[in-house]
Amino acid sequence: MIDFRYKALPWNVIFGVGAVARLPEELDQLGCRRALVLTTPAQSGDGRKLVECLDGRAAGLFDQATMHVPVETVRSAVAAAQRLTADCVVSVGGGSTTGLGKALVLELGLPNVAVPTSYAGSEMTNIWGRTENKRKTTGRDDAVVPTLTLYDPALTLTMPADFAAASGMNAMAHAVANVAPDANPIVSALALEAIGALARSLPVVVSDPGDMEARAQALYGACLAGAALGSGSTGLHHRLCHALGGAFNTPHAETHAILLPHSVAAFAQAAPDAARRIAQALGAAAAAEGLFDLVRTLGRVTALKDLGVRPADLDQVAALANPEPLSREQVRALLENAHQGRAPQPV
Repeated sequence: MIDFRYKALPWNVIFGVGAVARLPEELDQLGCRRALVLTTPAQSGDGRKLVECLDGRAAGLFDQATMHVPVETVRSAVAAAQRLTADCVVSVGGGSTTGLGKALVLELGLPNVAVPTSYAGSEMTNIWGRTENKRKTTGRDDAVVPTLTLYDPALTLTMPADFAAASGMNAMAHAVANVAPDANPIVSALALEAIGALARSLPVVVSDPGDMEARAQALYGACLAGAALGSGSTGLHHRLCHALGGAFNTPHAETHAILLPHSVAAFAQAAPDAARRIAQALGAAAAAEGLFDLVRTLGRVTALKDLGVRPADLDQVAALANPEPLSREQVRALLENAHQGRAPQPV
């Protein structure tokens, strides 16, 4: 007998090629006149173009967003927003920039418009995070869900194929985490649709980076994966990734891509129906093996050692991540397999 409760987050989404051109009129409708545009240093050129596009509606550009949202960056961005008397923020980029926009919502209560240029999916969640003293803290607050999200697949064309692959596997992790025995069926439906869209599109994005349809399908999959994560839950896999990122500054997307097959292998025996549904969405015989093969097809690294993680670091990660429901020894074995890049196996 089906029995569940579902409450959607306050999403406000515009999706389509050319959607970013609607940003000035959308800011007008929100009553915003002084937008602080946020980017990473690498995307400062995109930020300057957007400032010009806003035609007097921009207060300025803050281009220092970085991975894992360090508290020092948050303080600098808050100071910039206050100095420029910004009345909203426009976050252009991936998870680093979106995360900084969320931090400003928490600090200043400003409306936040997200313009994703990767498949991070953070724009669809109520999850915030920041890093201080090499420890990443996360939480949930519906207030950080962007006031508006503009998805424009054309903006992802400048994302290199190798990063698109890693970012796509990050989105895949969001979806896979929400296909579970106790998952809300609406959340699982979003997650399974996301898995299928990502599995079909990402290999094309890598082999033919200019394929707009593939880029749009991957962005669509990332949107749904973020929605599943935002309405659903995270588990051990995400705790491990946050522990690695916070303590050793490993790249977020690549860390997810490496750990995901091993995390699924660890739970496949305990949740065979969920594993079967993931495999079916992937078009694979088995979930963990299908994910591992996809990572290799996309040309991604499969070993934590290739990210600079040392064998001596694994015990610290296992301790930081809170291993439940696995034992510390099982998590240590999972991390060892991932560190060496072995094929996923039960622990």
